[in-house]
Amino acid sequence: MKTFSMARVALFALATGMGLVLTGCGNADKQGVVEPTDGVKPAAAADIAQRDWCPEHGVPESECGQCNAKLAAEFQKKGDWYKEHNRPESQCFVCNPKAAEKFAAVYEAKFGEKPPKPTE
Repeated sequence: MKTFSMARVALFALATGMGLVLTGCGNADKQGVVEPTDGVKPAAAADIAQRDWCPEHGVPESECGQCNAKLAAEFQKKGDWYKEHNRPESQCFVCNPKAAEKFAAVYEAKFGEKPPKPTE
């Protein structure tokens, strides 16, 4: 029986690991990637979440009155709610495109790139 030195085993493990890293699994083409639009760089979905950004509605996730029922109730209690579009009036880009520009400017100032376009 042939014995292998620890150095040989380590070298084999390193080479195998590097081969896996370089080839990948082949399914990573679109997993977790937000498609770029209008000059926006592609960003992983996890990266957007870490940035405190709601890609569906174009506002910080921590302020999104459409995703968070507790926040929605707070907006409604303050009188900042537009029933027809079912969102805070201050976040209604349909009625107030300037609000969209305001949130986009905050994102750009913080991250140095345009935010992903809202999907809803």
